[in-house]
Amino acid sequence: MITSTSAFAAQVRGILDLIAAGDAEGAVPELLTMAETIDDHWSWEGRKVFDALRDADRRFQAALVHHLAARYHDVEASAVVRRRIVHLLDSIEGAELVEDQPRDTRSALIRLTAERDTQYDTDQLIRLAELELAEGRDLPGDFVALIRRSHLLLWNGASELGDLVKRLTHPVLNPGEAWSDQALADLSGRGEDWHRLLAHAATATSARPTAKWERTGRSLIDAVGPETVRERVLPWLGLVGRPRTRPLLPEYYGANPNDTLDPYNATALRGLTWLLSFLPAHAETARILGALVETCLKKVAGLGPRNPKVANAAVNALARIDGEAALAELARLTTRVTYKGTLKLLDTALDTRAEALGLGRDEIEELAVPAYGLTDVGHARYAFGDATAELRVDGTRAVLSWQNAAGRPVKAVPAAVRRDHADELKELKAAVKDIDKMLTAQSERLDRQFLTRRTWTYAAWRERYLDHPLVGTLARRLLWTVDGTTVGYADGALRTLTDDPVTHGTEVELWHPVGHEPAHIVAWRDWLERHSITQPFKQAHREVYLLTDAERTTHTYSNRFAAHILRQHQFHALAAIRGWRNKLRLCVDDEAPPATRELPQWGLRAEYWIEGEGENYGVDTTESGSYLRLRTDQVRFYPIDAPENSAHCCGGEYRMWLRDGADPVDPIPLADIPPLVLSEVLRDVDLFVGVASVGNDPTWQDGGPDGRFREYWTSYGFGELGQSAETRRALLERLIPRLAIAGRCTLEGRFLQVKGERHMYKIHLGSGNILMSPNDQYLCIVPKSTPGAPQAGYLPYEGDRMLAVILSKAMMLADDTKITDPTILSQL
Repeated sequence: MITSTSAFAAQVRGILDLIAAGDAEGAVPELLTMAETIDDHWSWEGRKVFDALRDADRRFQAALVHHLAARYHDVEASAVVRRRIVHLLDSIEGAELVEDQPRDTRSALIRLTAERDTQYDTDQLIRLAELELAEGRDLPGDFVALIRRSHLLLWNGASELGDLVKRLTHPVLNPGEAWSDQALADLSGRGEDWHRLLAHAATATSARPTAKWERTGRSLIDAVGPETVRERVLPWLGLVGRPRTRPLLPEYYGANPNDTLDPYNATALRGLTWLLSFLPAHAETARILGALVETCLKKVAGLGPRNPKVANAAVNALARIDGEAALAELARLTTRVTYKGTLKLLDTALDTRAEALGLGRDEIEELAVPAYGLTDVGHARYAFGDATAELRVDGTRAVLSWQNAAGRPVKAVPAAVRRDHADELKELKAAVKDIDKMLTAQSERLDRQFLTRRTWTYAAWRERYLDHPLVGTLARRLLWTVDGTTVGYADGALRTLTDDPVTHGTEVELWHPVGHEPAHIVAWRDWLERHSITQPFKQAHREVYLLTDAERTTHTYSNRFAAHILRQHQFHALAAIRGWRNKLRLCVDDEAPPATRELPQWGLRAEYWIEGEGENYGVDTTESGSYLRLRTDQVRFYPIDAPENSAHCCGGEYRMWLRDGADPVDPIPLADIPPLVLSEVLRDVDLFVGVASVGNDPTWQDGGPDGRFREYWTSYGFGELGQSAETRRALLERLIPRLAIAGRCTLEGRFLQVKGERHMYKIHLGSGNILMSPNDQYLCIVPKSTPGAPQAGYLPYEGDRMLAVILSKAMMLADDTKITDPTILSQL
């Protein structure tokens, strides 16, 4: 890489001399060298080269285009270098130059141009296409794809390229994506009915199919055969989201086109989802459509969700399909989707189903959970000839095991099963995946039930929860209240704290520790441990946030979680998962409301006041201008219909937005908030801080940009424990004696102390950060993104990632002479 400005200037002068001399062939290697070696100089000094190329003799320009285009695909270079070569050609190409090129140069230009996402020089696209078509040659599929993308994405694409696009009917899909390549390969040699079907799918430009569109679609399906359509289309949709088979050159700014969906193919995908909704209901159809929703809502840097329009089309298709499987996917997706537009469609679809059946929304979500072939709670056996498959739910995952004809366990699927029962085996494996997804969804749904004020009749509760083949695996690990008596499930029956069986009742609620004496809560924790029950989430060990003296003094707001620095995008994702509504803060002159959670069953709205942190674009923000970090402030409660508060994204006072002469509404005193509501809302906020705080990042010991957050990082990373960390500490007091390293571990205040051979280590119970002797030197160990479950024997609940991090670090440091990671060793 050239680091000397003078050296680069000399290189530029050499190229300018070659241009002046009209030596196109000699200029090419110099231009390629410049493209490979320069970086920041390109946008400044390189302008002299651009200007000279634009002003050069036309014969020189034509020769240079010829040589550059011919050399482009021979260059072993990165995408960045190839992109720079394309920009070189941009500086001299024009529609009039296309006609001056030899045939082989024109072909090279077409191949080169086809690697772009869009081409702004629409005149050049038109002339290249017209010359090829006039000479009777078909345009390459990649080039047709470029024209179609430019037609859809450029501001003038429709007016400039519309007539040309109408003439380009083949290929029926744009190649370059895994799913479209497979579809085009499958269509090879097939009749025109299939081509007409896909061509019709590519016209799905509205939000929903019109009556005319549906009539045409159904007739085309009948021509091909409904079952054939399903068998062909579903595998294609299963490939959506795979890496592009023919990568495109990314631009200098904006989203990488290799991470998004081709816009022309995306329209065809919408049409295919609609066509699937016209077919008879099938479990695999619902499964694939549900997966497509999640694939299309995955976040892409610089863009956001990959393609919400396709996701919405898949939701609309699921809403049109009758049957248990489609309803189950809709219910599952409501627990997974956070994108507002798609979530609104899901809510509407479920509300419509509930109204049609005369049920409440909660009831339809409960009834939507399938058994997935389970015959008992969490268990099923299937015969495949002489072999047997056993499916068991273990925690929040399904486990499949096999026995051969002799009844002996085998690790792999017996060969006879793969040979003689391929379809049944495929369906069983798909059911295992579905169970895993639904268990996660149902666990999250149950965890959010504490604020719904939901009650059940005893009979309905047993059917939908305790004895449900799938949900029962979760419900039987939770505590419930039956007619005011707390019960849990153990040894085949509901039981009280004294293990007396409960066989009947009238009304059932989900148990919450708020309102119970500490001795009662501890007794139930002991009961769960005695029966070796691991809860799917914190319930008996759930943190309880009671009103403090400081909050009685502030009266209407809580500062308990103020003055924290959070990673904005992580906070935003967590808030959506927990049912909060939030707007990303951008470094612009605009206002935004606080993060809010509406609680309609209580007539309340909770608010968490936040603001953007920093003012340096590109340091404190992303390229798109959204803040990387937030600073937190108060938690407040208002009546649910109170006017909305807002403040400037960059910070400042929150003000209530009053319309039509409305009067301001005061916040509700914290003492008037029901204890359950206060506790659950503050628990959510504690989760946001505990997960998204920069104080949890072990690499931030330098305090982040300009060291601004060093004091905060230190105070949070090694400071007083919050409520969730205190819960973790209480659990570790019971766990440590069971560990193999128990003799090397002690709990001291805020830390788990671990005695290694090299040092004594102190692991903070809130952040997982580490200090080591002597002098409390900081030790940076970056945990895996998904640490494995700690080998600590029985655990009373699932889902505490920080507990897994702390225990994994403790086990490593207790045996510190066996550490081999050079990054860690260099600090020891």
